Amino acid sequence: MPPSPLCERHPVGIVGLGLIGGSLGLDLLASGVEVRALVHRQSTAERAQERGLATVVGTDPAVLQGCGLVVLALPLDRLLDPDPGLVSALPPDAVLTDVGSVKAPVLRRWRQLLEGAGRAAQTELFVAGHPMAGTASAGVEAGEAHLFQGRPWVATPDADTDPEALAAVRDLAERVGARWITCAADDHDRAVALISHLPVLVGAALLATADRASAAAGLGPLARFLASTGFADTTRVGGGNPELGTLMARTNRDALLAALAAYRGSIAELESLVADQSWDALAAGLTQAQALRPAFLGADPSPPPAQP
Repeated sequence: MPPSPLCERHPVGIVGLGLIGGSLGLDLLASGVEVRALVHRQSTAERAQERGLATVVGTDPAVLQGCGLVVLALPLDRLLDPDPGLVSALPPDAVLTDVGSVKAPVLRRWRQLLEGAGRAAQTELFVAGHPMAGTASAGVEAGEAHLFQGRPWVATPDADTDPEALAAVRDLAERVGARWITCAADDHDRAVALISHLPVLVGAALLATADRASAAAGLGPLARFLASTGFADTTRVGGGNPELGTLMARTNRDALLAALAAYRGSIAELESLVADQSWDALAAGLTQAQALRPAFLGADPSPPPAQP
């Protein structure tokens, strides 16, 4: 008989109880898993305990001892530059995973951190991950049940990743209702540059354009008064956290530059069609976009084939 899943034999540790960590804690507890969480502030620990985000919440790293799997649910900047004591506080035999929105830089950084701490063997237990789920909320109040239901959870194993560690993280993801996908770290970063990081900059550019162009045309506040749900939907991520947007651009610079270049080409093509009054060609392009949209919004439930 195969052994029971790791998270049924040992507690799961979560470092950070913001939107992702808190939501994960709620779902794991609901499935009967013991959750031990490490947070930075005592006030956060108290509120997280009140909300039932974990079995035990503390500010002392010792709270993670005994955990078989630890999820680093930290903001990207703290994930790439963690508290110096965090690595030494992690159980040395635990499977480690993260939730960062870029993967190649995280893999490189944590390989350095673990090797520098004399834990080279634990690099094989580090499974870089990215649950593709979220809301505009943040902090200890943001966690919500079922956040991951039906959403992709991407892992980017490499040739050295321990298969059992990968299986443990997969079990964790599927336990909270996520759709498991694996791919190469560089492929992940190029893909999220197109569908996550590029929209942040495009939304910001649209907001700036509407503001500057309406002022230059002498429209006063008219455009702002007329803006409705379409403009709100298109610019939502562009009006989000500027620190996060800058960090994503800095850590995924090359892929984002390639995405921006491709987008610039698409805008130039549309501008040319409008300038030349090529209405049939424009209609064909918009029809194609209409047909493409469902596939990018989860209408196709089948993930791409897993990579070895």
